[in-house]
Amino acid sequence: MSDDDRLLTGWGGTAPSRARAVTACVHDVADAVTAAGPRGIIARGLGRSYGDPAQNAGGDVLAPLPSRIDLDEGTGIVRASAGTSLHELIRAALPRGWFVPVTPGTRYVTLGGAIAADVHGKNHHRDGGFGAHVRELRLVTADGSERTVSPEQDAELFWATVGGMGLTGVITEATVAMMPVESSLVRVHTRRIDDLATLMTAMREADRAATYSVAWIDTLARGRHLGRSVLTTGEHATATEARAAGRSGAGVPREPLRVVPPRVPGGLVNRASIRAFNELWFRRAPRDRRGELQGIGQFFHPLDGIADWNRLYGSAGFVQYQLVLPDRSEDVLPVVLERVAERGHPSFLSVLKRLGDEGPGLLSFPLRGWTLAMDLPAGRDLEPLLRELDELVLSAGGRHYLAKDARMSAHTFDAGYPRAAAFRRVRDRVDPDRVFCSDLARRLEL
Repeated sequence: MSDDDRLLTGWGGTAPSRARAVTACVHDVADAVTAAGPRGIIARGLGRSYGDPAQNAGGDVLAPLPSRIDLDEGTGIVRASAGTSLHELIRAALPRGWFVPVTPGTRYVTLGGAIAADVHGKNHHRDGGFGAHVRELRLVTADGSERTVSPEQDAELFWATVGGMGLTGVITEATVAMMPVESSLVRVHTRRIDDLATLMTAMREADRAATYSVAWIDTLARGRHLGRSVLTTGEHATATEARAAGRSGAGVPREPLRVVPPRVPGGLVNRASIRAFNELWFRRAPRDRRGELQGIGQFFHPLDGIADWNRLYGSAGFVQYQLVLPDRSEDVLPVVLERVAERGHPSFLSVLKRLGDEGPGLLSFPLRGWTLAMDLPAGRDLEPLLRELDELVLSAGGRHYLAKDARMSAHTFDAGYPRAAAFRRVRDRVDPDRVFCSDLARRLEL
């Protein structure tokens, strides 16, 4: 094992804290856990959580384990180390006819991180979150023992770990059921939509017809243009479709381009630049284009094409505010968008997705309904707006995504996660001394 002192932040670049970064191989994890000091330890993946769940001020942070992938090409069952990134997994599996069952907006997250956050994607309304496809986990718990848990073996601990933000132990290995595909292409339907009501109708219809569905929203638009958007739905293209288009369909996502300067002190994201970008993005989108073939990276992970794009926000960083509203309270969504538009806070990337049923993960985020994610430049005038939105979301029976959170209060968390008490009971059983701890856990009193 090796260690060094580091100042760490999440992808949003806010709330930095200093911790001892511990690098270990899989055989050293138990020693790292039992040697943790009074501030405890937390596993950290590739740092793509936007807030502070992978930070531990004054304590230890465990670096990702080396990548290892064992794929059964006949069944699509993969056993991989928790430090394996989804990028590595896709590159290994896609040429063999398999794809990850769920992917978030970036493939640069580790397998362990995807499980700890129970990430969701554009297909949640059909296929649920990542945890629904995990068959088994290897988990090092607070006493240094390594356990095998699954939906059948210590299911309570398994579902506390799925979505549990690393607070039940260190995931060292996972067994996951992959999705069969015939090509690395996606058949895409893109529509430009002028207002929120039309968009919501189209997205409800997509629940029945589309495997993947997501909408970009212009959060600065107001009045009759409130919620103007570009809706994209997609299906995995067949081998026949790929050949007919003169494309082999066997390509894998490329490495990102490094075009963002190492330092953009004041940031490039402001109201003027985003208003211009939103206008261009909306106008250049097709009114209704069907059957376009896009690569995996283009469709699922467009921002991954640009390395370190978070630097565009400057030294102050940004907050990603992601909420979910249940279907019964969907009338709150236009109120949220109206508040954001009125205040004029620019969001470079705002996306709306449909979510399916709530899963069994005790701290998993999704509820059947609507999830809106907004990237907002950090600033002193932002917090009052977010507190207003917190109240709207909670009064509507919604909640906020822990993997994106940088500023939620303990009260807001408890109000949005009614199964938090059950999660704490599992932690009391497997980690009564709170060996696993993070800045997020302290802030939310977990």
